[in-house]
Amino acid sequence: MTTTPVWSVDPRTGKQREQVAVEATPGEVDEAVRAAHAARGSLADATVRAAFLRAAAALLDEAAAHVIEAADAETALGPGRLTGELARTTGQLRAFADAVDAGAYLDIRIDRADPSLSPPRPELRRYKVPLGVVAVYAASNFPLAFSVPGGDTASALAAGCPVVVKAHPDHPATSELCASLLRRAAALTGLPAEVVSVVHGFDAGLELIRHPLVAAAGFTGSIRGGRALFDAAAARPVPIPFHGELGSLNPVVVTPAAAAERAEEIGSGLAGSVTLGVGQFCVKPGLVLVPEGADGDRVTGELTKALGETEPGVLLDHRMRENFVSGVRERAALPGVDAPVTPGSGGEHTVGAGYLTVRAGSLLEGGAYDVLLEECFGPVTVVVRYADQGEASAVLGRLGGNLSATLQLSAAETEGAPGPAAELIGQVTGLAGRIVVNGWPTGVAVAPAQHHGGPYPAATSHSTSVGGTAIERWLRPVAYQSVPDALLPAELREANPLGLPRQVTGG
Repeated sequence: MTTTPVWSVDPRTGKQREQVAVEATPGEVDEAVRAAHAARGSLADATVRAAFLRAAAALLDEAAAHVIEAADAETALGPGRLTGELARTTGQLRAFADAVDAGAYLDIRIDRADPSLSPPRPELRRYKVPLGVVAVYAASNFPLAFSVPGGDTASALAAGCPVVVKAHPDHPATSELCASLLRRAAALTGLPAEVVSVVHGFDAGLELIRHPLVAAAGFTGSIRGGRALFDAAAARPVPIPFHGELGSLNPVVVTPAAAAERAEEIGSGLAGSVTLGVGQFCVKPGLVLVPEGADGDRVTGELTKALGETEPGVLLDHRMRENFVSGVRERAALPGVDAPVTPGSGGEHTVGAGYLTVRAGSLLEGGAYDVLLEECFGPVTVVVRYADQGEASAVLGRLGGNLSATLQLSAAETEGAPGPAAELIGQVTGLAGRIVVNGWPTGVAVAPAQHHGGPYPAATSHSTSVGGTAIERWLRPVAYQSVPDALLPAELREANPLGLPRQVTGG
C-alpha cells in the first residue's frame, strides 16, 4: 500500500525539517475512532476526568521548553508568543478540570411531582450526558490553544467524550508531541491512551467526519474547508453537530467624536491589532470604518506611520503567503482603492504589513468591491472612509456574521445616553458574538462569560469555542420521568451523593 509522508516544514525557509508521520488510511481512521468509542466508558468518572486534565496540563508545563521549540520551528510564531499560548492552553485544561469538579455544566433540574396541578406534573429529573467520540480539526494559527491540546479537546474530554484530532499539516511534529503528552497523562490517571488520538491527512479528515461512530465535531479554519466538513456532517445518514469557526472580518467603527478626541491612540492601537501574530488572528480587525475629514485623516496618518515601521514577518506556511500576496493584489487593483502602506510580499519568505483605503460609496456599489468584504488572512486591513452614520450603517448592513465587532467611542458617548452610539451597539449586536468598546478584538480571554463565535459565516452554531460554556457543545439533555430513585443515575438521586448543584422546583 502506498503511503504519503507527513513532513514538518520550516516556514522561515520553506524547507522540510523531518518526516513526522504518514497520512492515515481509511482503515487507520476507522481503528482510531473505534478505539476511542470503546474507551468512552473510562471517562464516566468525573473525578478521574478532572485528574486527567490536570495531569495533562502539568506534563505540558514540564515539557514547555521542548513544546515551544517544536512549535516555533514549524510556525515561526516566536518563543514569546508561544510561551503565552502554552500558558493559555494549560490554563484551559485546568479550568475545565475545575468545571468538572463543580458540576454546574450538568445543568441538573428536578421538578417534584405535583398531582394538584392541572394537568398533574409527574416527577422529572434532567441532566446532561456526553455525546460520544468527538472529531477535532486543529487550527493552523494556534498550534497549542486551538490544536491537539486546545480548547475543543479539553472541553470534549471534560464532558466525558474521547477525542480523535485531525492534525493540522502546518505543525505535525508539535501535534505528535502534544498528543504523546496527553496520552501519557491518560496512563498516569488510569485511563486508556485511546481517549486521545491523532490522525494526519486531508482524506483522513473526510473519513473522520463521515465515520458512523463520530458523534460531533469541532473545527477552526477557513470558510471553504469548514463549510465542506459542515456539509459532510449534515449529509451523513445520521447527521451530527458540527461546531465550526470559519471566518470573520471583525469590523471596527470609529465615531467622529472618538476620532476628534484620540485619533493618534486609535491609529496606533489599530496597527498593533492588525499586525499581532503577523495578522493571523481570527479576530484581526479586517474592516475599519473611519470618518472622512481632518480627524479621520489623523487616525489614518498614525496608522500609516505605525504600519510603515513594522518589520516584515513570516506567515504560517508558503501557501498562506501566496494567498495573502495575491489577495492583496486583487483588492488593490480595484478602482478607487489606495494603499497608503502597501501590504504584500516583504521578501522571499516574508510579508509586509499595510492597509488599503476605499470610500464607503464605492463599497456600497457591490460587484467587484465585494471582495473587500471577505477576510484576507495576514497583516492587512481595509479602511473605509464614511461621510455620516447613515453611510457607516449601510456598510455594516452589507456584512455577514462576525466573531467580534469593535466600537471606538468618545468619553461622552460611553455615558450611555440615547443617540448614535446606542444605535451602533444595537446594530453590531446583530452582527457579532462579542462586542468590544474602546479596545481591540485581538486577545480572547479564557473566562466563564466569554463567547467566541457568531452568526454565520463566523460560526456554524451559536455555541462558543472559548470559555467555560464550550463544554455544552459535547453534551445532550436527558429527562427521567417517574423513575425509581434506585434506578436513577447517581447525579440525579434524591440524596445527591455526589454533592452536585441542582435546581429544584416543588416541595
